[in-house]
Parts: sequence; structure tokens; C-alpha cells
Amino acid sequence: MSTVAIHNGRVIDPALSRDGIADVVIVDGRVARVGPNEGEMVVEADRIDATGLIVTPGFVDLQVHLREPGAEHQETIASGTKAAARGGFTTICAMPGTDPPIDSRAAVESVLREAEASAAIRVLPLGCISANRAGELLAPAGELAGAGVVALTDDGQAVADPNLMRHAMQYSTRFGLPIAQHPEDPALVAGGQMHEGWVATRLGLRGRPASGEATMVARDIALAELTGAHLHVCDVSTAGSVALIRAARERGVHITASATPHHLTLTHERVAFAESSYEQIQYDSSAKVFPPLREESDITEIAKALRDGVVDAITTDHTPVSSMEKDIEFDLAIPGISGLETAFGLSMRLVERQQVDLATLIERFTIGPVRAWALDRQPGLEGLGSLTPGGVGDLLVIDPAVEWTVDPENFSSLGRNTPLAGETLTGQVIATIFDGQLAYKNKSLTAL
Repeated sequence: MSTVAIHNGRVIDPALSRDGIADVVIVDGRVARVGPNEGEMVVEADRIDATGLIVTPGFVDLQVHLREPGAEHQETIASGTKAAARGGFTTICAMPGTDPPIDSRAAVESVLREAEASAAIRVLPLGCISANRAGELLAPAGELAGAGVVALTDDGQAVADPNLMRHAMQYSTRFGLPIAQHPEDPALVAGGQMHEGWVATRLGLRGRPASGEATMVARDIALAELTGAHLHVCDVSTAGSVALIRAARERGVHITASATPHHLTLTHERVAFAESSYEQIQYDSSAKVFPPLREESDITEIAKALRDGVVDAITTDHTPVSSMEKDIEFDLAIPGISGLETAFGLSMRLVERQQVDLATLIERFTIGPVRAWALDRQPGLEGLGSLTPGGVGDLLVIDPAVEWTVDPENFSSLGRNTPLAGETLTGQVIATIFDGQLAYKNKSLTAL
């Protein structure tokens, strides 16, 4: 019998409306007790003194690109899950945009086998909406559901054909699978490299208009309303999308949504920089991401939606890219940010700006994504996203006040692509317990 006891931490568990000093005891991979300090009652336990620290359920990420199979030079399941553990994630959903794509039972089983062999934390696979992500024929949703996928998505490739999307939604209702869409209309954003605004004009780069996202969101909401399907909007980045999602939820449409830390805190101006006031403005391809970073007014509305629960979850959309594919001409650079290891610290800026309180922020990292996709109904995942006695033994110890400098060279991820290099963030995960075992420990934690 293995036992882990975390003593004297401030336990914040939004799922159970808990916020106070308590002990947490995990026995054989399951939460055994959360309550007053009774440390002397726990014999032969691995112990962590969490005095002055925060204890939360493990984070859950609905959108992670692990790249394996097919692009192991960018990331592997082993390296990506190690980065996830370092960022506080104990459960991640693996996007299907691999090579070959995850559009068959064999492909799902291959990912699950590799995850069982090498993953540091829990990996839940996602399946494709269309075969080969080509947007022409539906992938076999029933086969994928039987193999264990928890949602269907064509990854960053939006399903452009409305008739195909309608049939996908109708089909998905038979298996209770969410349809997750990356909502940018290919025709409206074709050739666009960043947000359509003054920075794009100044740099001479073709823009991706906010309307490209909003029109796709509006179309998919109409189809979800027609079919009764569960639509999940990934990477919400515009105020217009927020307004559409809010109105749809008020009408009773089954719609959930997520936003990334970078879309919640960074604007399109991050793409531009100059070494001095005398030098010509230049671009930073590390800030190239699709959908693109938007404007401050968009951030305000997304943060409000996060606070109100219109946006259910914070997801990293972790997209590792090698330097040879990123540090090149902006038009040729692959979009994406390696975000697992900076997610919490970057998101803490919302707390610092008083846009979201700490408990709400933690909710959107934990029980929020779980409830959005009903992940706790999956076999063996009872209590996921919470510290419910008898539930999965996943938790974090967080120092909310520590300041640290982002150094991509120290990332566990193979992807060093981040616009945050050299910046100071506040708040850091210092221990990650997955299934009752230590998956990550910061050097500042002397116990265990």
C-alpha cells in the first residue's frame, strides 16, 4: 500500500467548494481523505509539507499536440507528458493531427500503447472528424468511440464544408462525443499570417480577420442547434465569438468553449519589436499562432467570459515547433506556442489584473474542462478534476507567489517556441502527483 500525505496546505478545490487549510492523503492512487491536520495518524507515508502553499486537483488540458507519431523531432509522448507534469497537468487530451492522423481504431490504439509505455501522466486521445483530416469524408466515429477517443476534431484544420459538419454533428450524438472545432473560415483567413490590424499593416503581413473566426462560430452554432450535438469551440480569440457563444448558451444550445493563456493575456502587438527606438520595426515569429493574438478589447471580453463561465476551460493548445521551422521568415514559420510549462504562470496575470480570482482560475484548469466534456464519466476517471474521496489521486502543490524567469532552454518539452523567453512570471507548480505517484518535483521542494 502506497501512501502520500500533503500537510498544512491551502486546499482549493472548486468542484467541492473547498478553500481552506487541510491535509490531503492519497492511498494506492486514490484520494483517501481531505480534512484537518491529522498527520500523526498517517503511518509510513511519503510526506510533503505544504505550509504557505496551495494544493489543488491536477490540471486537465483538452488540447495538446504531442506530435507522435510522425513529427517526433517536434515532440514525443514522453517529452510532451513530462512537460505537462511540470506545468501541473495530470490529464491531457492528445490532438489527432499526427502523421498518420488519428482517424482509425488502429491509430488510437497505437497512441494508447505508446502512452502506457512512456507517458508521465494520463493521455486521452481525440479522434478526427474527417478521414485523414481532409474534410471530404467522415471518419468512423463509432469505431473511434469504441477505441477510446473522448472527442472528435480535425485539429487546426477547420471543417469547411457545412454539410459534412452537419452530418458529423448528427453522427456524434449517437456516441455522446463532443465535436471540437478550430473556428476559422479557410476562405476568409487564406494566406493570413497574423491578426488583421495595424501591426500586420506596418509589417506588410497579410492579416487573418476576426470575422474569419466569428462567421465559423455562428455557422457551427446553427448546426449544433439544428442537430442537438455538443459543439466545443476551441481557442476563442475574439469578442465577437464570445458574444455568439454567450447568446447560444442562453438559448440552451449545447455548446462549450475554451481559451488559451496566450489569447487571454497577449495581444497582436507582441509580434512586433524593435531593438531600439531608432531601428525599424521587426517581427517575432515565436508569437505566430493560429488563431492569431488579437487586441486588448478581445482579451477583456474573453476574460469576462472566463469569469462568467461562458468559457469553460483554459487549454494550452501546446504546439511544439522546432527552431528550424520557427526561426525563419514569418510567412514560412509554423504557427504555434509551446505552452504547457508556462500556462499557470502566464494565466496568473489575470489574477494580478483582477480580471479573474484565483479560485475561478483554478476551476477553469480543473473541474471546468472535466465537466465540459464529462470526462469523469470515463471508466476509471471518477473524481477527475476534484479531490473527492475515492477519486483519482491527482493533485498539485503550487507556490502562488514565487517569481521565476522563463528560459525555454530548460523546458522539458522539445519545443522551445515561446514569446515569453526572458519574462518574469508569478506562480509556479512545484510538485505534481499523478495517480498517487510523484510525476514532477521542483528543486525548491525539499520534502519527498
